[in-house]
Amino acid sequence: MRKASALIATAGLVLAALTGCSTADSAAGGCESPLAEGNASRLVDVSGKLGEAPKVDFPTPLKTQTSQRSEVIPGKGAGIVTGQKVKIDLSVYNGTTGEAIQQSQYDGENLASFVINDQTITGLSEGLQCAQEGSRLAVVVSPDDAFGPQGGNADLGVGEADSLVFVLDVVKTYLKRANGTDQAVTSGLPSVVLADDGTPGITVPSADAPKKLAVGVLKKGAGEKVKEGDPVTVHYTGVLWDTKEVFDSSWERDEPAEFLAADGSKTQGGVIAGFADALVGQTVGSQVVAVIPPDQGYGEQGNGAVPPNATLIFVVDILGVN
Repeated sequence: MRKASALIATAGLVLAALTGCSTADSAAGGCESPLAEGNASRLVDVSGKLGEAPKVDFPTPLKTQTSQRSEVIPGKGAGIVTGQKVKIDLSVYNGTTGEAIQQSQYDGENLASFVINDQTITGLSEGLQCAQEGSRLAVVVSPDDAFGPQGGNADLGVGEADSLVFVLDVVKTYLKRANGTDQAVTSGLPSVVLADDGTPGITVPSADAPKKLAVGVLKKGAGEKVKEGDPVTVHYTGVLWDTKEVFDSSWERDEPAEFLAADGSKTQGGVIAGFADALVGQTVGSQVVAVIPPDQGYGEQGNGAVPPNATLIFVVDILGVN
């Protein structure tokens, strides 16, 4: 096979292709990996340290009718499940030709980031399920679990009958939902009930909205503390106090969001001031409810589904700090 320097696609092109063509739902439930080790994955020889570009070799053509996974370096902690956000380094090869398709920079910063869901190709999604942070995996993806159903991917040089070979370093995993200790609800704040999957339902008090920012901790996490300017990954639901209507929710999109915990009027990439203030000082694993007055929200202008001078309610699960 050719060395990994023979790249034929940019990271953006590969990631867009990998996360935009699935035709099947993930097969895994809980944390039982749907992929077993097999003859094909055992043929992928991987050497090198975690965090450094691996040396990868395998015989070509490497064919398989079923996707397979071998663990090269074990990790620690809970296994990845559907709906979690992960950041990985990856090296991707055409299993038929041995051609390298893409390789990460392995610099600890430029990582591939995505959510394990049915928007990810089946073989990659299932290959990562139940993997642990700090692990390195060799995954051989069958054509049916890759680009076969789409007739291949000409941009990546992958044919309809080609398998894919992945070497995946699981650099960072994020919580799927807040996992902190339940806290007493502050009087006067909206009440929150959670669906089985963690989606919040919000009941707005009948009283007038508070004039100042009000923040309550519903769950207290034991993770890293959020500092001003940190990139933070969260799940959230936003409700209008007056109409009690949901105007935005990452839960509805089944994908957490990443924001800078900073006032967007002062810092590029930041958020409304009240949202930033509600995050700073909180810990990963926490869930907070914040009532944000107009002057710390979208003010007299409003924004999209948010009318002018609206008081906002957010329930936010803090899933990780980048």
